[in-house]
Amino acid sequence: MTSSSATRAATLIDSPTSSPTLWTGAGGEWVNEEVVVDEGLVTSRKPDDIPAFCDKIIEEFEEGRH
Repeated sequence: MTSSSATRAATLIDSPTSSPTLWTGAGGEWVNEEVVVDEGLVTSRKPDDIPAFCDKIIEEFEEGRH
């Protein structure tokens, strides 16, 4: 997704090595958190965050469409 219009001003996270300007330059909001959800889109930073990411994905699936 990097600096594309696909971010549609979403709140996203990426690996700690990515530059926040990749997201903010495309209108997104970059945050440094374990897991972030924006309108059903779940993102996480790194492999250490996979357990929290999986828990959140399951929660989002259970909620249904947004």
